Amino acid sequence: MKPTVYITRKIPEEALEIIQASCEVKMWDKEDTPVPRDILKKEIQDVEGIYCLLTENIDAELLSEANNLKIISNMAVGYNNIDVEAASEKGIMVTNTPGILTETTADLTFALLMAASRRLIESSDYLREGKWKTWSPMLLTGQDIYGATLGIIGLGRIGEAVARRANGFGMNVLYNGRSRKMRAEEELDISFADKETLLRESDFVCVLTPYRPETVNLINESELALMKSSAVLVNTSRGGIVNEDALYDALKNGEIWAAGLDVFKTEPASPDHPLLTLPNVVALPHIGSASKHTRLNMAKMAADHLLQGLNDEVPAHLVNEVRV
Repeated sequence: MKPTVYITRKIPEEALEIIQASCEVKMWDKEDTPVPRDILKKEIQDVEGIYCLLTENIDAELLSEANNLKIISNMAVGYNNIDVEAASEKGIMVTNTPGILTETTADLTFALLMAASRRLIESSDYLREGKWKTWSPMLLTGQDIYGATLGIIGLGRIGEAVARRANGFGMNVLYNGRSRKMRAEEELDISFADKETLLRESDFVCVLTPYRPETVNLINESELALMKSSAVLVNTSRGGIVNEDALYDALKNGEIWAAGLDVFKTEPASPDHPLLTLPNVVALPHIGSASKHTRLNMAKMAADHLLQGLNDEVPAHLVNEVRV
């Protein structure tokens, strides 16, 4: 008898076919609409597998309803949407999709850095709104990227990929994380710095650290106050790592130059979010990994993890310790 799984959102057909070949599938198929919690609460009761996105909050309360659940396959690198401890207590495997989106997210990170520093969105709007009347020597001037100092907070796979891109721009790269990475320092010609030094010396600061209890509000008033008034902050990790109220004040008051944001504390962000009122903010709707190739491969990887767990195999990217 085939195991029953629940998919919380429409996924690419190629990934769906992988699952349907081995499982009885139920799926929330409303386009671009997260599954309501009451429906997920009902569906989780009897299924053996859940295939979810980061939009689903699978907490201890929800997991208490799971009677036969063996695996939660999360189509994302981050998994702070899942109470991993509660899942582990019930012997439920949790997987994510790391590595596959590294280069795509690094591309987006560097694109945000460039767009914010050179005022690309602001300049495009200036042209489209008919404000361009003549050439002017200081019109829409931004910050130089080539030869500048880049500070990377969180040197994981994506952080290293961003550092490689920075090398092509002749940038001096500093990084900070939980530990030094001597191999990366040698290969990428980068230097470890404590967080305060990194913030003081960097022209650009990229936040790429995972979301954990200790990284909530990692960038707050005191950290922003250390940065240069010409500095650009880029966040493509998770919204809660940067205190949005503090960032708004710093940008509005000219304490830092600009920000490029792909993530927000609450998603989707409201159109009247204070940060979206500022001209020196380039904001995107969490599209860091949004290339067709990458998203398709993420979907297929999550499908493979789901089947591995259902077959009592150790999935390729298991994030918790569970006896299989």
